[in-house]
Amino acid sequence: MQDCLSRQGGAILFETGVEFAVWSSHATHIDLCLYEGEKQFCRLPMERDGDMHRLFIDGLKEGARYGYRADGLYDPDNGLWFDPSKLLVDPYATELDRAFRHDPRLGTYDVDTAELMPKAIVRRDTAVAHQPPLFLHGGLIYEIAVRPFTMLHPDVPAAQRGTVAALAHPAVIDHLKRISVDAVELMPITAWIDERHLPPLGLHNGWGYNPVAFMALDPRLVPGGMRELADTVAALRREGIGTILDLVFNHTGESDRFGTTLSLRGIDSLAFYRHDPRHAGQLVNDTGTGNTVACDHPYIHRLIIDSLRHFVLNAGVDGFRFDLAPILGRTGAGFDSNSRTLEAILTDKILADRVMIAEPWDIGPGGYQLGNFPAPFLEWNDRARDDVRRYWRGDDGTTGALATVLAGSSDTFSRDGGTSSRSVNFLAAHDGFTLMDLVSHAHKHNEANGEDNRDGHNENFSWNNGAEGATGDWTVLDRRRQDVTALLGTLFASRGSIMLTAGDEGGRSQRGNNNAYCQDNEITWIDWKTLDGTLIDHTAFLAGLRNRFTALRTTGFFSGVDGDVEWLTQDGTPMTVGDWENAQGKTLTMVIRTPDAETGQPCRLAILINRDREPQTFRLPVTEGGWQVLSPGLATHIADVEAAPRSVTFCVES
Repeated sequence: MQDCLSRQGGAILFETGVEFAVWSSHATHIDLCLYEGEKQFCRLPMERDGDMHRLFIDGLKEGARYGYRADGLYDPDNGLWFDPSKLLVDPYATELDRAFRHDPRLGTYDVDTAELMPKAIVRRDTAVAHQPPLFLHGGLIYEIAVRPFTMLHPDVPAAQRGTVAALAHPAVIDHLKRISVDAVELMPITAWIDERHLPPLGLHNGWGYNPVAFMALDPRLVPGGMRELADTVAALRREGIGTILDLVFNHTGESDRFGTTLSLRGIDSLAFYRHDPRHAGQLVNDTGTGNTVACDHPYIHRLIIDSLRHFVLNAGVDGFRFDLAPILGRTGAGFDSNSRTLEAILTDKILADRVMIAEPWDIGPGGYQLGNFPAPFLEWNDRARDDVRRYWRGDDGTTGALATVLAGSSDTFSRDGGTSSRSVNFLAAHDGFTLMDLVSHAHKHNEANGEDNRDGHNENFSWNNGAEGATGDWTVLDRRRQDVTALLGTLFASRGSIMLTAGDEGGRSQRGNNNAYCQDNEITWIDWKTLDGTLIDHTAFLAGLRNRFTALRTTGFFSGVDGDVEWLTQDGTPMTVGDWENAQGKTLTMVIRTPDAETGQPCRLAILINRDREPQTFRLPVTEGGWQVLSPGLATHIADVEAAPRSVTFCVES
């Protein structure tokens, strides 16, 4: 109850009834509408208290359905969209009775939308035990789009497929444990709506990056509401796996001037969205989606913090990943790493120990902020992603950039005295090619999206190994598997936290589609029966090495003192300036000192990188006991190591 009372709005359940509260400075008045099923049985004016509009309803019980109607000036040219014909979702709604469905009437003035709109449901929060996060910096994050992840899983009951509850199924947990996942990162599971251009194309948003309500879970993914989420988080936690939620606070599905009126726009668009100060009716579009939430507005600031607290207190999640995170720090003057909202995320008493991950870019002025978020924010590192891709593609002069990634990107994260990496290293994510598509397509193939292949990134630093897309050529297929194996080895050898997108460990494909957000079908659904078991075994092996050799999970930067890291040539000699600058360099040896959890003793671990198409012999430093080559099913003691073509080989000092 105390947490509820700290909120700035919503429906707060008391023993004697329910208090409703919503903020609007520009509305002339707001009405509360109560429903039984689809029938409105009560419409009451709310009482104004400054900019808060409140109403207490005696005798109202949990489960009541409601919405708001706001009246005022309808003047879109000046940023005002008041239209009492529009039923509006409470920004503080914690549960909805159905999913959003796009309909042109939702954006048409003076057309009643009650029958089209989900109704908010009054619910009492049920707190879970407050426990410290399981995920520690340096661990493995596994990115999951909930619906595609289990839609075709043969062991998950049909009625449960595509839901959050399916993640708690023993077969799913067994897979997560097999590859040593430290935390799952769930792509958006809060209520969203399709972009307006999708329904005419027969397409649907399958990723959820178009939210309407920040707290309410989408009934398509979480039909059991917060209890389903909390139970799944608890089941994963019992197996040592944390849960991170990917949340979108930067924009909403109400979109641009031609969009829909669903919640924030109808309650107070001028306050809640960022507008051009020279043209009040012009929405700022720093997100590329039509609108930008004004995260520095006091109400929105409080709504964001309360939303995060809600998921920690009532579901027990480990932390959050923020989509287009610079928006959280934007003010009228640009990005501020010390903004009130960013500071509150890190210092709030409920949130201070949670894992926070920033996608550190948006498309607005000064929108690329990699390395500039306040510690301890982790940050998605697209620069590292591209440097690794370019190295394995065969681009000249990329050896130094690869080494920088392996060492934790100190060039980026040592700013302002930073001593450890805050990088989230990844090679592929939901947005872009899958890992297998990266080595199978030189160009994107988004024709199924209905935009004539104009959408999605054009430059992916990808290659196709001699054939574009699907092929029956076994030589090409072997090369692709070889490259994916090497890429995975590079990822697991890199210092910092690492992220793997679900299915990439088994070579899943999206047929070259690098913007598959609107493909809620077999293009994105993981076909568990066709995943490559050899690749999964290799991923599990790499995860085992990362768990065994502590230095691979350590985030502190190398100092060069006492040989904590050595960079060697193929001949075993220290790299020179000339070696680093050799544009044609195709090999690199990284030797690190690390505790060995298997023996309990310190040791040296050598990581041999060979991007050549031919085997290469590496000479390792002389040591009394020799070196043991580590690979699935192989352990040999040798001094000179023949590394396979296109490979990452791990050797431990005997």
